[in-house]
Amino acid sequence: MRLVHYTYPNYRAMAPAGIVRSPWNGLDEEISRLLASSSCGVAETGGFPVQLREDLTNAYVRAELPGVRREDINIELADSTLTITATRKQKHGDGEESFTLNRAVAVPDTVQADKVTAAYENGVLTVTLPKSEAAKPRKITVA
Repeated sequence: MRLVHYTYPNYRAMAPAGIVRSPWNGLDEEISRLLASSSCGVAETGGFPVQLREDLTNAYVRAELPGVRREDINIELADSTLTITATRKQKHGDGEESFTLNRAVAVPDTVQADKVTAAYENGVLTVTLPKSEAAKPRKITVA
């Protein structure tokens, strides 16, 4: 979400003599416009919440995908970018509607691509990305 600096104009200077306008006039339309331009809606942006964290041995990507079946999730790792694509199907009356959600996350270069694992439980996808041995911290003894 980008930061927006908003200052309201001085309505008293703009209003005709004797008429005082409130600075709150039109505030609800302005807030609606700002929220519409941000990426608040998941369905409109095609994204979903993702969290990236690291410890000494692994990097973890956690994605919230409620209502998505395990078979409808596709994960790819290429050029230090983890791409998650999920298809959510919803029934509306007689028909079925599907939405494709996708996110790309930059991961550390030190990930071992052949040892990446993923688990999906209760609508939460967790991808475990093991770091290479060269990237793990080593204890050095002082002689």
